[in-house]
Amino acid sequence: MNATQLGLLTGLTLGLAAAFGGFGAFLAVLVLGGLGLFVGRVLDGKIDVSQYVGRGR
Repeated sequence: MNATQLGLLTGLTLGLAAAFGGFGAFLAVLVLGGLGLFVGRVLDGKIDVSQYVGRGR
């Protein structure tokens, strides 16, 4: 399992644990899953955020 998959699963799990039921829970899981996916892709090196955090100059 690579960091992207791990990040996505972590985000989805946290979203499910944070809220159960209803449309609000769906949105929470969607947002946290997307955030987990983003972090995982950054850790895999597929997204470069160095220009935004001031490193790599």
